[in-house]
Amino acid sequence: RTRNKHMAKSFSLEAFKFSVYLSIPIAMTFFFAMNPSNLEEIIRNRMYVVYPASAPDPPSDEEMKRLIEFNKKKRGKDSSNNNKWGFFTRAQK
Repeated sequence: RTRNKHMAKSFSLEAFKFSVYLSIPIAMTFFFAMNPSNLEEIIRNRMYVVYPASAPDPPSDEEMKRLIEFNKKKRGKDSSNNNKWGFFTRAQK
């Protein structure tokens, strides 16, 4: 008899825990699904991720082409200065 009572108590406790584990997520889903402004308010109040200010935009294609041409011209002038870093240019290879 004692074993049966213990099993009945144990079963009722497990059934209660199971119902709580199921009912809380269902209730919270229902709460937020019926009024999405609740979720938005919680997200606004608890800013876990703070994003930094946005970086400047990368250069456009035309700007990149101008920079490449400028660097090519500059590199051409530097090679006439006896290659100050000691690297070989393509013409010297």
